Amino acid sequence: MTKFEVFEIALELIQALRPAVSAIALRDRDLAEQLRRAASSVPLNISEGARRTGKDRQHSYRIAAGSAAEASAALSVAQAWGYIDLQAYHNAHQLADRILAMLWRLTQPR
Repeated sequence: MTKFEVFEIALELIQALRPAVSAIALRDRDLAEQLRRAASSVPLNISEGARRTGKDRQHSYRIAAGSAAEASAALSVAQAWGYIDLQAYHNAHQLADRILAMLWRLTQPR
């Protein structure tokens, strides 16, 4: 696959989430697993969408956006419970916001 910026940023999000997921798992294993699954879904659906055409492509990107939003919400929940510090929250949250903005552009009719 050729370099696709939103895919690369989705991988950065996973890297940024690694310490947070480990910290969350110590206190709430279910939340950590949900965050892990949602974050993993983002680059997987971006990659799938890149290989599709038309409405199938946009559908895959919408699924990726939904997963990015879910990961961001799980991160917010973890921060609200005090499982992670504000810095860990901010770094990953900013990447998720960037991904959501990029995917929004990719799902708009041309």
